[in-house]
Amino acid sequence: MCGIVGYLGKRTVVPVLIDGLRYLEYRGYDSAGIAFLQNDQQAFAVYKKSGKLSNLEAILPPNVFEPNGHQLHVGIGHIRWATHGAPTDLNAHPHLGAQGDIALVHNGIIENYGEIRQQLTAQGYVFQSQTDTECVAHLLESAMAQALGAAPEIDFLETIRRAFSQLRGAYALTIANRKFPDRLYVVRNHAPLVIGVGDQEYMVASDSVAVSSVVDRVVYLKDREIAEISPQGIRLMTLDGVLLEPRVDVLQSGPLLIDKKGFKHFMLKEIYEQPDVLRNSLSGRLLSADHPVQLFDESDSVMERLLTAKRLLIIGCGTSYNAGLVGKYFIEEVARIPVQVEAAGEFRYRKPVLDADTLVVAISQSGETADTLEAIRLAQLQGAATLVLTNREDSTMARETDAVLSVRAGVEVSVCATKSFLAQVVVLYLLGLFLAERRQTLSPEALTELKSGLVRLPIALEALLSDTEPIQALAKKYGHARDVLFIARGVNYPVALEGALKLKEISYIHAEGYSGSELKHGPIAMLDESIPVVSVLVPGPVFDKMLSNCQEAKAREARVIGIIASNAPPESLSEEIRQVFEDVVIIPAVEELLSPLLTTVPLQLVAYYMAEYLGKDVDQPRNLAKSVTVE
Repeated sequence: MCGIVGYLGKRTVVPVLIDGLRYLEYRGYDSAGIAFLQNDQQAFAVYKKSGKLSNLEAILPPNVFEPNGHQLHVGIGHIRWATHGAPTDLNAHPHLGAQGDIALVHNGIIENYGEIRQQLTAQGYVFQSQTDTECVAHLLESAMAQALGAAPEIDFLETIRRAFSQLRGAYALTIANRKFPDRLYVVRNHAPLVIGVGDQEYMVASDSVAVSSVVDRVVYLKDREIAEISPQGIRLMTLDGVLLEPRVDVLQSGPLLIDKKGFKHFMLKEIYEQPDVLRNSLSGRLLSADHPVQLFDESDSVMERLLTAKRLLIIGCGTSYNAGLVGKYFIEEVARIPVQVEAAGEFRYRKPVLDADTLVVAISQSGETADTLEAIRLAQLQGAATLVLTNREDSTMARETDAVLSVRAGVEVSVCATKSFLAQVVVLYLLGLFLAERRQTLSPEALTELKSGLVRLPIALEALLSDTEPIQALAKKYGHARDVLFIARGVNYPVALEGALKLKEISYIHAEGYSGSELKHGPIAMLDESIPVVSVLVPGPVFDKMLSNCQEAKAREARVIGIIASNAPPESLSEEIRQVFEDVVIIPAVEELLSPLLTTVPLQLVAYYMAEYLGKDVDQPRNLAKSVTVE
């Protein structure tokens, strides 16, 4: 969730740190800071500020950006998403030890920080912040003092390793020590961290995109690994003290291009990129309606498990969970295999029934979502095969699973997921069609019709996006609502959940998604003239039932809005529809099973334009992070 950078080399350190942090802004954060050894290497210079990275840049003296010789420079940087302590200047990272010897940045949570804080307070340490991170800085200084009391020289890597035996939780840390000014230290435990390797320089980050403009090789740290980085190289070991040989991989991705391309916000740009995202996700996998779906090589070890699995278990969090629900409807319909969808955070804390006949499909945009990653590990321990759908093929999940399907959404900067949701759904559809073809659960004619519909979808989506004025008008009309209800049925029920989630995330308006069938089982009690009800209606078996649900809402004086799929002109809408709906947005009609790939988009736009109308920070909404690497 937080973003970590660190640098050891001969470049001017502050510009490198700031640029690295800028690459990580997409993750979501509430404060930023840097620390670096000054030229005399006698003390750390520390600058930190709540709010955006620009607030930090504003307090930096101009001279720190000027070239300062060819000596070795060490620095660390951080953008913070608050867990312990409010997002204030004082709580921002980096944190120093009491003697100023240690400076560190931290991503994750130290679960037993209260206990450690009490112990350190009893030793005379005074805390300046409310964070769990400051405990680690003092703990390391205490451990270093004890080690120096026993011997004139210490191995600081070993000192860190022993001190960390006291810690519980998930964490990634980058540590600088003014007693060892030519070194950086890193620790990973259930939170991502990579070491970028260049020509006589190193850059550390919580995401490889932050190092790609400086170096071209990378060492991916694994859980419970700790490293010392120096001009002599990387000394790597486990937290149990086992020495390891670092594996250096060529970095596949280039520098992240952060460009709004003329759009006001990244979220709007990414919504408009979705037709091309669909094409990219389909490319090479679905050549035409007459070709079979190609997802895996015939030699892939996961093939046999895929074709013999007796059930699928889809796990994810947030938007990825909602994508999994859409996938459940589609895969069960076409492949006739039972599909269960479960929130990853709940899955890992019960005793799930898994075996070799279960295929676990894990969905994560970042490939680093903590709950989903731990759920994969639990599934593997119980003998289930695992398949990961992710936007990051260099992620921890991608490296630990049996098979990976890239969703190919491209870089998504806005915290609020839009194009990655559609890409996840498309790949789940391809998985369903792949299984249907191999298991022969659908007639050739039905398969051809669905594949043909998928191939045409980007064009339908471009038509939808060509005129968004009706949606912008809705946003202004209902922008001051305090509560909004989203309802749909069948395969579009998860779309209602996703629409409500989007509105909550960026406008901070209370919103809930329900199946239209559940309206009269409780939510209808909320309805009155102050509550807009956004309804998704698609031609199919549940259209008339859904229309009846909308009439029930109208009878309670709710302001009912229809997102209606139709290829007929608006003036041809029936009198019944005109009476039920206060406002209507017409979108192209496609095969009902494929319709979530279109019905989702107006709800994304409703959320976007309402948030923009209310003046919210659309791309980086409060309290949210792009990559949720803590529980």
